[in-house]
Amino acid sequence: MIRLAAPADLSVLPDLERAAGEPFRTVGMAEIADDAPPSVEDLAVFQSAGRCWVWDDDGTIAAYVLAEEVDGFGHVEQVSLLPSHARRGLGRALIETVGAWAAERGLAGLTLTTFADVPWNAPYYERLGFRVLADEEQGPALREIRRTEIARGLDRWPRVAMVRPSL
Repeated sequence: MIRLAAPADLSVLPDLERAAGEPFRTVGMAEIADDAPPSVEDLAVFQSAGRCWVWDDDGTIAAYVLAEEVDGFGHVEQVSLLPSHARRGLGRALIETVGAWAAERGLAGLTLTTFADVPWNAPYYERLGFRVLADEEQGPALREIRRTEIARGLDRWPRVAMVRPSL
C-alpha cells in the first residue's frame, strides 16, 4: 500500500536506500552503491511537506519516492525500492503517485534525472512514458540540478534529464 510517509518511517529509509543501491555494483557502478543515502533530516523536509510516499508491505517499508516542484513540473527527486521487491510494479505505482500529486497542483507533468544506460533507469522510465530532454529544453532549476550532479561526479556515467507531460 502506498501512503504518505510518517515521521517514524524516516529512520528506515537510509538503509532501504543502501539496499536499493546494491544492484549498481552489477553494472560496474560501485561508487553509486557506496554513495551516502539521504539523512533522516533531509528526508524530514520532504515528509513534513507531504512529498514523501512509502510502499508499506504489511509493516515493511519496501520502497519510497521523494518529489518536489521544479520549473512548473513535479520532479521525482528519488525513487528507491528493496531489491527483494523489484519487478512487482512498485516503482511504477510510486511514479504514478507523484504524477497524481503533480496533476492535483496543475503542474505540467513530471521530470527526473537518471543514468542513461542503466536498465532500471532511463530505459525503464521510457517505458513509463518519459523522454529525454535536450539541454535547451530544460528549465533553469532542472539545469541547476544537473550542474549539481555533474559537480558531484555523477556524470562519470552518462546521465539524462527526462520529462513526461501530464496525462
